[in-house]
Amino acid sequence: MSEFKLHCFAMSGNSYKVALFLALAGLDWTPVFVDYFGGETHREQWRQEVNGQGEVPVLEHKGAKLSQSALILDYLAEATGKFGPENVREKQEIWRWMLFDNHKFTSYYATLRFLYGIKQTGETAVTQFLRERAIAAYRIVDDHLRQTPFLVAARPTIADLSLAGYVYMPEETGLPQEELPHIAKWKDRIRNLPGWRHPYDLMPGPTSL
Repeated sequence: MSEFKLHCFAMSGNSYKVALFLALAGLDWTPVFVDYFGGETHREQWRQEVNGQGEVPVLEHKGAKLSQSALILDYLAEATGKFGPENVREKQEIWRWMLFDNHKFTSYYATLRFLYGIKQTGETAVTQFLRERAIAAYRIVDDHLRQTPFLVAARPTIADLSLAGYVYMPEETGLPQEELPHIAKWKDRIRNLPGWRHPYDLMPGPTSL
């Protein structure tokens, strides 16, 4: 039996943040497919047994069930000694970027991807609103990465794995990727880490609706 069990599905960027940690850290883990688009997370039994918040990812480890990707990443860094901070200042910076990720970098982009790239709604006032804010967040990160190979240090940390959740997803979003050269180089640096795998190769489930 694997030490870690991750409830996830291939199209979930938030799940990928955790799956990527587990893969890069070389940990013994098992993915458990969650039929999100089939409504599994809305079922009362699933919420009672897995996560009352009705969200993935959920990590099972040593009898505990943990949800929310940032919390899980922090837990894994402490439990394994990998991709974590080396001092208090780094811990503060890691959390600063993970909070920025959850509030702006991932949130706007993930919703845009779902509507424009997966549901294929076409251009609407909503997708335009989301894209403008996603571009603003991506430009902040791109400018920061102009000065450093990774977000917090010269090595990857859970801050990088958090922001990496959706950047490898293939669906079209209309973001001007050519205007974000430092994010592109950062993506390559992460992709070249031993153990890296694309989200659709790392987690189970369909890769389109």
